[in-house]
Amino acid sequence: MELGTKTKMKQLLTIFIFLIASTVLFGQYDGKGDQEISRFRPGFMWYAHGWRKGDIEKMRKYDRLIFDVTYNDWVGDEGPFENHWASIGLNTNFMFDIPLTKGNTVALGVGLSHQLVFIRHNGNLVIDDSAGTTVWQPMLTNQFFKKSSFGANSFSIPLEIRFRKESWKHAKLHVGGKVGYQVNAFSKTVSEVSGNRTVVKQFGFPDEGKLLYSAHVRFGIRNWALFGSYNFNPMFENVNSTKLNHLQLGLSVSLF
Repeated sequence: MELGTKTKMKQLLTIFIFLIASTVLFGQYDGKGDQEISRFRPGFMWYAHGWRKGDIEKMRKYDRLIFDVTYNDWVGDEGPFENHWASIGLNTNFMFDIPLTKGNTVALGVGLSHQLVFIRHNGNLVIDDSAGTTVWQPMLTNQFFKKSSFGANSFSIPLEIRFRKESWKHAKLHVGGKVGYQVNAFSKTVSEVSGNRTVVKQFGFPDEGKLLYSAHVRFGIRNWALFGSYNFNPMFENVNSTKLNHLQLGLSVSLF
């Protein structure tokens, strides 16, 4: 395993352990039921209401800091689930939970999201600046080639409708979408000749899809949920480029 891959895996493992530890730390339930005072809360800010005393029903809020640990893929001219398993990404979502019903069984979620995308495709993204195209091709037999990947960072505004049961250990369903902007994208190829490692990294694509719009869903229990997302905009916009749409599948963890 390459040093860069080891570093990424260590970072993701550290984040995952932190998420589990935080969930356990904020999850000490005294077993007295929903009507009793309980220590099992979504987090330390569950009853935060500012300077004035607030309505307890309006203060019962959930899913305000959500991490989506995802497997990243694409669909279109290339089929899904053919990329390397190490195509791991992370979405960080800061959300306002706006109750629409008593007990917060239905709510709106809106906020700001950062998305880190990493797709290890082990192919070749051929860029033609004169034609303004990007074409994915399988990597030709090359004894020096080690791996290649696509990466990107973006910021989005998510909006979702949330359904959940009233009990503290509730089942939940989030259905929503995002509109955002991709701030950068890059292609990375790693080769090794006679023990010498060479990394070629190129930023930007002539037909890069900057405006992002996607739909997503979360379904789970309490702090944990399965996550899926699909981008409607193509990754490369030129009609002569390879048609690829970003797809994410993973696990969501809510801290509070």
